Amino acid sequence: MAKILGTSLQAADQVALLRTLGLLLQIGLTMFAADTFGLSLQMEPLVHVLVLEVLYLSLTLALRKPLFAKERGLFIALSLDTLFWISWLHFSGGATNAFISLLLLPIALAAVTLPIWAPWALTAISTLAYSLMIFTVPESPMQHHGMDMSSHYLGMWFNFVISALVMTTSVALITKRMRRQDALLAYMREGQLRQEQLLALGTASAQMAHQLATPLSSLRLLLDEVKEDMSGTSITVIEMETALGRCEHTLTELRLATESIRDRRQRPQKIAELVDGLKQKTLLLMPQTELNWLFTCAPEQLAEQSILTDMSLTPAIMALIENAARASVETLGAPQVDINLDIAPSEAQIYLQIRDYGPGIAPSLLPQLGTLLIESPKGLGVALLLSHASLERLGAELILANHPQGGTVAQIRFTILKDKAASLSPNTKAADGVRS
Repeated sequence: MAKILGTSLQAADQVALLRTLGLLLQIGLTMFAADTFGLSLQMEPLVHVLVLEVLYLSLTLALRKPLFAKERGLFIALSLDTLFWISWLHFSGGATNAFISLLLLPIALAAVTLPIWAPWALTAISTLAYSLMIFTVPESPMQHHGMDMSSHYLGMWFNFVISALVMTTSVALITKRMRRQDALLAYMREGQLRQEQLLALGTASAQMAHQLATPLSSLRLLLDEVKEDMSGTSITVIEMETALGRCEHTLTELRLATESIRDRRQRPQKIAELVDGLKQKTLLLMPQTELNWLFTCAPEQLAEQSILTDMSLTPAIMALIENAARASVETLGAPQVDINLDIAPSEAQIYLQIRDYGPGIAPSLLPQLGTLLIESPKGLGVALLLSHASLERLGAELILANHPQGGTVAQIRFTILKDKAASLSPNTKAADGVRS
């Protein structure tokens, strides 16, 4: 909530307005309504208290935006407000003051705007001060027209304690629940915007892939004619055929991945199979890249554990490896990537870390990469966005961080499937039913 107060001046103005009204109420009761409500005023100390409070409130109102930007600043301000209220009450009748319940005002503001520890602290301060005032009241105010008012003032004290406790618990918990719901709505709103971006990217990619099919077919026919017309082999023709084969292979995989995602064909896959597939893909598509595989876990664990996959998982990981290789070239002049695989059976997690030796990522961009399109000289972060979406759909998590020794680490956290789920997932059964 302090973050909201720091970014929203309207919230800070509302708190400042309530504090100002509290001061005006003190001045009005002191100057114009003391006799009406039977306040026992000690004018000399009251004047000093009110002058100090006016100066203090003016300073905090002028600095309310930076002051309320942090929870500590607002809590200190409300604590001083409580002390000024206690001082005013002490010099205007103490526990016999009919407006003693106004000590609840700072508690209410803290319950709405601060974490739950803040209203509890103010409740403790106010209750202690009220208790000291009620047990130090002279005998004469306790007698009114021959009646003993001690039980009445004790009932007021007990009512104050109950009201403070109700406000501290109920209001604070309701406010906390509302903040949690607001945070959840904001997260869902961001997720919806991200899905809209992905839908737009997917639509554009599908259209472009469809448009590429015909030119690639034409290039294949032309290349075959060139090979027939040539008497021998040419390195240029071989390289052209290799590049064309990669394009055709990628286009085929894109079509299969699209069908898999559309039909929700998710299936369990052994970690060892995933690793072997990644090794083959990198040798085929990135032969110049130096991959250093490090397995922290035992080989037999790789053969036992399974994760949930579909056709989009391997391209998502390959995009991260390709980004890492490109970043290493900028610093080392060679595409070098370290891949670390670890299994934590107790946590039911599998960790796949991809580290590059590049310049790293600016700390301000780390929270946004993978969730938003970020414009930079290297691109818009589309590959990271698509990889993040593919992993999120499979229940995995992508975390980006800078390595202490330089470069960037992309950590993927997979959830290990249980034995029953690993045998055949419901989505796989549904997909088999569609294919049959």
